[in-house]
Formats: sequence, structure tokens, C-alpha cells
Amino acid sequence: MNKQTDIVKQVLYRFAPILLILFTLISCEPFASNSTAQTDATLAEAPESGINTPPPLPATFQTSSINPLDTPHTYVDDTCRYLKNKWNSESAAPGTVVIVIMIGTIQTSTAIEPNDITEVNLMRTMQELKYQGFQAIKMKEFLSFIERNVKIPPRSVLLIQDGNHNEEYYFRFYREYFDEWGWAVVNGWQSDPSTPETLWRENINMEYEGWVDHQALGVTPGTVLSDDSAKTVIARELKGAWDAFGYNYGKNPLAFIWPEGGFGLRPVQAARLVNFQLGFTANQRGPVMYNWIPLADEFDPERPEFIPEGLINDPLMTLPRYHANEAFAAIDQVRAIGKEAAAYAEANKDIELNYYDVVCSETYGPIPTP
Repeated sequence: MNKQTDIVKQVLYRFAPILLILFTLISCEPFASNSTAQTDATLAEAPESGINTPPPLPATFQTSSINPLDTPHTYVDDTCRYLKNKWNSESAAPGTVVIVIMIGTIQTSTAIEPNDITEVNLMRTMQELKYQGFQAIKMKEFLSFIERNVKIPPRSVLLIQDGNHNEEYYFRFYREYFDEWGWAVVNGWQSDPSTPETLWRENINMEYEGWVDHQALGVTPGTVLSDDSAKTVIARELKGAWDAFGYNYGKNPLAFIWPEGGFGLRPVQAARLVNFQLGFTANQRGPVMYNWIPLADEFDPERPEFIPEGLINDPLMTLPRYHANEAFAAIDQVRAIGKEAAAYAEANKDIELNYYDVVCSETYGPIPTP
């Protein structure tokens, strides 16, 4: 009996190490996987630990140079894409700023309407823009910048001449800037069916020459769109302009210049359905930058003519413009805002790049550097 017991003990003694190794191999991987899952969960639930977690991103840049009710609104929902576009060495540098100027009729003597400007004041404004390092861009360049931060001049101006004008008008007031500086002008063109064929032809020629960039300003003179406008009226002004551009200019307009500055949620939604990508109001809020559009969320009794556009929640369809007669005084302010924004971005660069490296780089790839 003792002999049999001894034999059993010897067998167990010899096989115990083998059993122990097998048990360890079997149990090791599940424990490792479970440990990893627990670690991931801990990191997700406890960002304060600081282990492999990104720092909080800085707040949106603010400036005291614009009205306190005109607050910067962002529109790029994908933070990783925004940061990659912002810090890509081939993109526009942080602080790149655009002043959008709304020009009514250019008068030879006295400006009659608020958006009108005298020839002398227009020349003065253009000279000051040039002196302070601004360069004019076309709507396609503006769209690429505002959507994807494609590189444009660090100080850019988008000149929007509202209304239908003939070739003589453009040659008198704008041609020298194109010939000497290469500056084109954007025209908010109203596709009125009663427009004379000769006027169409002159503008088509200037469009093809490349120095007048036509964009849509509706169809019917005197029509102001709002949330109270009938569906048929909204469709006529938006779809009618879209179709007229395709037929006459051989292109789809990128932007809709809201006639007389009138707009609303329903017109904005309809413009998106037609396929407009940009919209310009008559609200003078400030300059614009990539993912930074100053808008108001509430009515301002001090500026009753400015329609609150922030709650529409479509910044690119409710872009602000400076009135022609106010643009000269704003140039230095716009330049200063761009400079402030660049300094703010530089101060927070390491934080944003660290966030991108931790959160975004695996999916979006590295940010291109020089």
C-alpha cells in the first residue's frame, strides 16, 4: 500500500511543473487582455490621471476689437480635421484674415445710400488696403480658405460690388486695380429676365476675361427674402438665379448675396438645397478667419437693421460684410485682429499639436511639416 502511494507521489511530483506551466500559459493571455481593457477604461474614465490623455484644447480666440454681441462662431465639427488644416505647413497660416466689403453704387460726388461710396473714397480705401498689405481674392479662393484653410494672402480682401453694371462702369472704377495689382472684383449679379442682352454680353465677356467674378443676387429687383417669404418666392430667387448662371455664365455660382441683406432660416435652408455654398448678409460684424465667423445670437437695439444670424447655425451662409463707407476705418482694426489671432494660436500651438498627436494622428496621419 505504501509502495503504491509512493508511486502516485512520484508521478504527481514529476508532472506538477508541467501542469503549472500549462495553467500559466492558458491563464496568461486572458489576464493580459483584461488588464489592457481595464487600463483603457481607467484612462477613459479618469482623464485627470494625465496618462496618455490630451490636454484640454484652448477656448476659441476672442477679441475686444468687435462688438461684444458679435461673438465668434465655429463651423468645423471635426476637431482633428480642423487642427490638421490649421497647422498644415501648406495651409494658410493662423491669423490669416479676410475683410469682406459690400459696395453699392459708386458715385462721382456724393454717396446717397449707406452702401454707396464716392469714387474718391473708393480710391482711398483701395490704396489703404494695398498699403497695409491686403490682396484681393476671388470667391473660389475664399471658399477654399473658409472651408479647408487653403492658403491665401495673409491679409485678404473680398470686394463685392452689388447690382448690375455695364462694362464702362467696371472699366472706370476697377480695371486699373486689375491691370496694376491683379485685383479682381466680385459682382453680386441679379438675373433679372428683363436685363438687356447687351448688358448680359458685356458681363459675360468680363467674366471670361477673369477680372469680374459674378455671383448670384437673386432674380427680381426689390425682393427681400425672409422667413415670411412664400416658398415660390424663395424658389424663384434662388433656383432662378442658379439656372440663369448656368445658362449665361456657364458656371454654378458659389455664393448667394442676400438681396438688401434680407435672409432667414427658411431661405438659408433653401439655398443649401439649391447647392449654394456661401451666403453674404449686410451685417457689419467684423472680418472672418478659418473656422471663425463673428455673428450675433440676439437682437441688438443699438443696431436694429442687423438681423441676428447666429441661431440659424450656418455661419457660411450668413457671412458678414463691411459697408463700403465703413471699410476704410476698419482696415487697421482688421489687420490687428489677424495679428492677435496669430499670437493666440502660437501661444497654444504646443497644446493643440499634443492633442492632435494623442487623439488624431493614428487615424488622420501626421501633420505635414516643411
